[in-house]
Amino acid sequence: MSDHTTGGAVSDYEVVGGGSAVSAVVNDFYERVLSDPKLVQYFEGVDLPRLKRHQVLLVTQVLGGPNGYDGRALDEAHEGLGITSDEFALVVGHLAGAMKDAGVPDDIIARAGAAVVATEPAIVESGSSEPDIVESGSSAT
Repeated sequence: MSDHTTGGAVSDYEVVGGGSAVSAVVNDFYERVLSDPKLVQYFEGVDLPRLKRHQVLLVTQVLGGPNGYDGRALDEAHEGLGITSDEFALVVGHLAGAMKDAGVPDDIIARAGAAVVATEPAIVESGSSEPDIVESGSSAT
């Protein structure tokens, strides 16, 4: 197992099971988001396989895995979409729920959630309040 953190510690990426585990979480996450009537419109006409690939790379990086993200900057990728704080909070909740259902430990979910919440200024255009990291979706509550 390679070490993706400093000082010999095991990364969150390794703890959760690496690439295959992250891919499973991302697939579940997109099932939740695409089933959410408040979010689905943002994904109409989007190349979902490409988007999922970028999301896997981003989540991998957030969890301390290899930094292979090669997509646009978050502010550029979300520019003009008019994403609200409430919608952002829904997305964070869906990610947390997918991680929880995959058996990711709560402390890792909290660290990943905090990293995602820190991106809010680059993504949200309409209103700006810090979302709670809550689980949402049919199987997460």
